[in-house]
Amino acid sequence: MFEVITVIAVVLAIVIAVVLILAATKPAAFSVERTITIAAPAERIFPLINDFHQWGKWSPWENRDPAMKRSFSGAASGAGAIYGWEGNNNVGSGRMEILEASAPLKILIKLDFFKPFEGHNTAEFTMLPQGGTTYLSWVMRGPSSFISKLMQVFMNLDRMIGKDFEAGLANLKNLTEK
Repeated sequence: MFEVITVIAVVLAIVIAVVLILAATKPAAFSVERTITIAAPAERIFPLINDFHQWGKWSPWENRDPAMKRSFSGAASGAGAIYGWEGNNNVGSGRMEILEASAPLKILIKLDFFKPFEGHNTAEFTMLPQGGTTYLSWVMRGPSSFISKLMQVFMNLDRMIGKDFEAGLANLKNLTEK
């Protein structure tokens, strides 16, 4: 019996060591980016992103918790606009602040998550007009804590966040191409 317990303990120690080593090899920062081409001018897209009050029309996270509490402060839109939320485990809690808004080409947002995991990232929307269309890019960047690196051993962060970005960009496309 002692031999079986010893074998199980050694195997468990090896598995834990492998997971820790894999986590340690993950990059110190992450970046998730998705793009879309929209048959609308950037001037039509920009206000939907630049005003947090408009995010309910297109953001993939806005309907995941019908009881989510939202707060708006600072500027009405653009640099200095602040949006806070507190919801269930699907949305957690956090805060966004627009740091830079260069109409109609770029919006830079400071993104702070508090629950279920703390994280401090930036999100950037870039619009490149191309004739009657706009090439829209949404990227999120941030540091990877060791806990984040451990999670990345078991899940693909790019795929997980990327599918939400794709949904949000598709919603913006549908709204602005009408």
